[in-house]
Amino acid sequence: MDVRVRSGEDQAGDKAELTLGFIPLVDAAPLVVAREKGFTAAEGLSLTLARETSWANIRDRVMLGHFDAAHMLGPMPIASTLGIGHVEVPMIAPLSLGLGGNAITLSPVVFDAMASEGATLSADPAAMGQALARVVERLRRAGRSALTLAVVHPFSGHNYELRYWLAAAGIDPDRDVRLIVLPPPFMVDAMLERQIDGFCVGEPWNSLAVDAGAGVIAVTKSALWRQGPEKVLGFRADFAEHSPGPLAALLRALYKAAQWAGDPGNREELARLLAEPAFLGVPAETITRALGGRLSRRQGEPAADIADFLVFHDHAANFPWQSHALWFYSQMVRWGQAEYTPELAAKARQVYRPDLYRAALADTGIDLPRASAKVEGALKTATPVASRNGTMILGPDGFFDGRLFDPDEVETYVRSFQQETTPPPHA
Repeated sequence: MDVRVRSGEDQAGDKAELTLGFIPLVDAAPLVVAREKGFTAAEGLSLTLARETSWANIRDRVMLGHFDAAHMLGPMPIASTLGIGHVEVPMIAPLSLGLGGNAITLSPVVFDAMASEGATLSADPAAMGQALARVVERLRRAGRSALTLAVVHPFSGHNYELRYWLAAAGIDPDRDVRLIVLPPPFMVDAMLERQIDGFCVGEPWNSLAVDAGAGVIAVTKSALWRQGPEKVLGFRADFAEHSPGPLAALLRALYKAAQWAGDPGNREELARLLAEPAFLGVPAETITRALGGRLSRRQGEPAADIADFLVFHDHAANFPWQSHALWFYSQMVRWGQAEYTPELAAKARQVYRPDLYRAALADTGIDLPRASAKVEGALKTATPVASRNGTMILGPDGFFDGRLFDPDEVETYVRSFQQETTPPPHA
């Protein structure tokens, strides 16, 4: 199988026509840019983008072949490949669509209660979590209902980063609060209707909650895990076998699209493009704030800069690090969604495909990391690392609690958290 073929033609020699699914989120930008700015056409591809509401629909339509690929939650192709939470369908993720972009937003009532416990918008994630823990304990002692918090899917970075933050503050995510699943476009309405007390979601839905007076952005993903992984381009594994040319062409197009999207000079045009009804259908000004990492965290508060809030291209943001796949797998094990075995860890690692990424970009001269995995959280500042052309800059990538994740020590890492509660049944 030659994945270096330069054309977008399939094995029959016909022009490739691909259909990709996406959720209306700012981090879908590389897919939109790839088509609208002509990057896929330049690779000989005809691209159709199909907007979906829920991540479950995205997963199912890729599984069933309705979509050739999709904007996908980073853990989702791993769960599908391992056969947890749904039917077992092997998938691959040969490209990352970017880093960061999520936030944890809480209702003004909850945040005001946290403020009475010392929380401020300038507080770090640890202090913010401790204030929430005191609120949760007050509710418990008063015999009040537990807070209801929403995530977008059980197998999502959102679920794992929310749990990570809660657990670090001493809040048991499966006992002390109630976690539910809602599609991203429904989050703000659920908050306005007071059906939920908070959520973890990608932009623009946090900012829209702030604009509506329904939410306060308490913590961003970039504060929890700076330059942490988020969405990927997900395929069924057999796509790489029967359509190596279109796959390589699409990876090249999306790499160039992510590079364009990450250029600050294109920010205003990108915001207007994403604001169109076919894509996000929300005000361009709201999208611009997310693209620039300059968010207003509470209605009436001035916008503030958030370092590395959303990274489309810099710092090897499009490289499918196998250590990212294994961190997601470690969280599946930690929270009882999967068991740990060396065989399952190896299977999870192979879902992320740096070999296909390297092969697609081999003849372009683009610089690429030499390694396929790294110790996550080790880079405290932007750091030169070995690359194909010499060195490239990665990081900072630290976790807020200072932990390190060694992809060769998954079981040890999971045990280090010393969970005191019984994990929930498999999702």
